[in-house]
Amino acid sequence: MDDPKEDAVLEQEDVDQVRLFALTQEELVIERKLRRKIDLIILPMVVVVYIMNYIDRNNYAASRLQGLEKDLNLTGDQYQVGLSVFFVSYVLAQIPSNLLLNYSGRPSWVLGLFTIGWGLVSALTSQVKGYAGIVAARFFLGALEAPFFPGVLFYLSKWYTRREISLRMAIFYAGSTISGAFGSLIASAILDALNGSHGMSAWQWLYIIEGAITISLGILLIVVLPDFPETWRLLTPEAKAVAVRRLTLDAADADVDEKGFQHQIRGMKLALSDPKVYLFAIMYHVSTAAGGFQNFFPSLTATLGYSHTVSLLLVAPPYILVTLLSFVHGWVSDRVGNRYWFYMYPIPLMASGAVIFMTTHNFGARYAGLFLMTLIWLKTATSYAWISSSVPRPPAKRSVAMAFVNAFGNAASIWTPYTYYSSQGGNYPVAMGVIIGCALSAGVCATILRFMLVRENKEFARLGEETTQLTATQRKRLEKTAQDAGVDTETARAMQKDFRYML
Repeated sequence: MDDPKEDAVLEQEDVDQVRLFALTQEELVIERKLRRKIDLIILPMVVVVYIMNYIDRNNYAASRLQGLEKDLNLTGDQYQVGLSVFFVSYVLAQIPSNLLLNYSGRPSWVLGLFTIGWGLVSALTSQVKGYAGIVAARFFLGALEAPFFPGVLFYLSKWYTRREISLRMAIFYAGSTISGAFGSLIASAILDALNGSHGMSAWQWLYIIEGAITISLGILLIVVLPDFPETWRLLTPEAKAVAVRRLTLDAADADVDEKGFQHQIRGMKLALSDPKVYLFAIMYHVSTAAGGFQNFFPSLTATLGYSHTVSLLLVAPPYILVTLLSFVHGWVSDRVGNRYWFYMYPIPLMASGAVIFMTTHNFGARYAGLFLMTLIWLKTATSYAWISSSVPRPPAKRSVAMAFVNAFGNAASIWTPYTYYSSQGGNYPVAMGVIIGCALSAGVCATILRFMLVRENKEFARLGEETTQLTATQRKRLEKTAQDAGVDTETARAMQKDFRYML
């Protein structure tokens, strides 16, 4: 017969084992307060700055409708060159800047100083006089804006767990869609109110006003933005411990790098030798190419037959809709614990939007096509949440992976402007064909990635059944994981064996 006392002891051991792999009730209370503090202080700051990041970048498209080409005597494809040169420097600066951010341990200063820098360049762009000046301004703007987006993606991954981050990525990425909406509204307001004031064109005032706002936000980042959980002064020692422990439990590994710049280089080598990173990079490249119409959105709405001011106003509603949808999209993705299907379903919808815009001529259908095309941005935040959970450790690897993916992805913006040449007509069949082909290619890559992650998860399961000797380096890292998680090394090893990639 079974001994009730023995059963009780075994049951208690099971409960203790579960507690080792999860936060206690007391820690869960602290975690809720911690998460609320992050959501209310950190997230709004980076979202607001990202809104200005995108507005400053896309002022160029709005300025095209406000006389920039005429004032600077741009001819032929010179406007497209000015558009694409931004992304040349933007791509080149990605990986070095993320390595700097991770190595410095001071993202507040790195992100803040670069924000001040691009705000200054944006304001000075108002004073360029010709083709050479706008190309130089766009090149420097790209180099200074480069650290922010991948830097914040990595930064947020140091604060949120895998099941929290998709919604937060969606909220952060909403900065780009919000800027698409309100940037056009601001541009139309400036066009009406300040055009010709003090002898300057509307597009010049656009750069001056928005550049000054960005500089102010950069100063705010330096003063207010915390660096990492373990150094945030507003957190109690208990909250700092929970912040570290919950990320360790989530990734089944210590979320720290070894000291020294050589370990940053090692992280870079790890990232660039991981096939998943290249697959994510291709996915983001073709997705960026499919979303390249954002740089010509005012030009696309201008084909609907209205004035320049109305054309700018027509940009806002599609962006507002996709912003609202992105919050629901990210929240459900986190709740369900799935990335693949939430990456996939927007693809046929946005491709059908491109078909409608390309093949119809009435206002309602073509404007509806633009609404559908913006759904491509629903999966962008999903893709970065997917990267964070698929390349979880060490931090140096994750930071390079995010920077590399973003750099390779944005390289699409170097060549896509040349698919929007005006001689193809207002339906832009060449550009729409590129959108459709690239969107479908992203779906194929995502499917391959899913099969790859399923295979690696099976490998994790297989390793969990075997006794494997650890190297000295692995043992040292395991001890750090155990320390951060508040468990012994054997339990930490069991955690790692139970780790699975999110599909």
